[in-house]
Amino acid sequence: MRPTARKRMKTSRVKTLRIKLLRINLSRIRNVYILILTGTVIGLVFLAGCSSTTTTVKSRVYRPKSNVYVPQYQEEEQRPKATPETQNTMIASWYGTDFNGKPTASGERYDMYSYSAAHKYLPFGTIIKVTNPSTGISARVVVNDRGPFVAGRDIDLSYQAAKDIGLVRSGVGVINVEYLGRDNKYVKYIRVSDQVAKGLYTIQIASFEDQQNAERMKKSLELGYQTVYIRLAKVNGKTFYRVRVGKFGGKQKAIERAQKLADEGYDTFVTGEEG
Repeated sequence: MRPTARKRMKTSRVKTLRIKLLRINLSRIRNVYILILTGTVIGLVFLAGCSSTTTTVKSRVYRPKSNVYVPQYQEEEQRPKATPETQNTMIASWYGTDFNGKPTASGERYDMYSYSAAHKYLPFGTIIKVTNPSTGISARVVVNDRGPFVAGRDIDLSYQAAKDIGLVRSGVGVINVEYLGRDNKYVKYIRVSDQVAKGLYTIQIASFEDQQNAERMKKSLELGYQTVYIRLAKVNGKTFYRVRVGKFGGKQKAIERAQKLADEGYDTFVTGEEG
């Protein structure tokens, strides 16, 4: 074979080998690229899955069995929708011997023979003229308690007031009401502890040795406020049931809420929640 022909064959073989090597390298590069791309996609899917799990998992809310637990900073006031100026009639009932002599929400002792009334939100000392349209007889009563606790009723009259206007026998009835003003002696002062609270502040309304009295006060406050609770305390070997409203991050916030309670007619004492 001629030298020139041999050179051509050799050159052709080299070119063929180079092309094969190039194809192998391209194939390897392509496989590596596919692996990288696949890994990236899997990684993104995994991250998306983790992100989705984090955002959709609901946090567990602690629901204590004890009534002394109060969620922090949830002092939402339940404001009334009507006042005597806009509510000309009310559904009235009355209460008597079962409560006679027991403390009212204002701190006074209930006297069934006085002219008083229990209302769900009117400030203590509010004076109302109540009239039974069936008899035309009226009575002047002062709000000094909270109630009624029966749905569909607006006001509980003392036995004497209900007797005078002719409501005792029927027990429940529609009455006409007229707002006459307020006795401001029911407005109370705020007491504030000098000690700095270790944690949160609270407002103490009353302290009872009788648990039933404490439960009644708590129930009365819950007609107008949320986060009402009872804290047990041992003092000189005796157990006291302290009725409190709210937990506050600062003393000033507690004082501001206490002002509303004191104006309404409650005894208030701003103190540390742990005390």
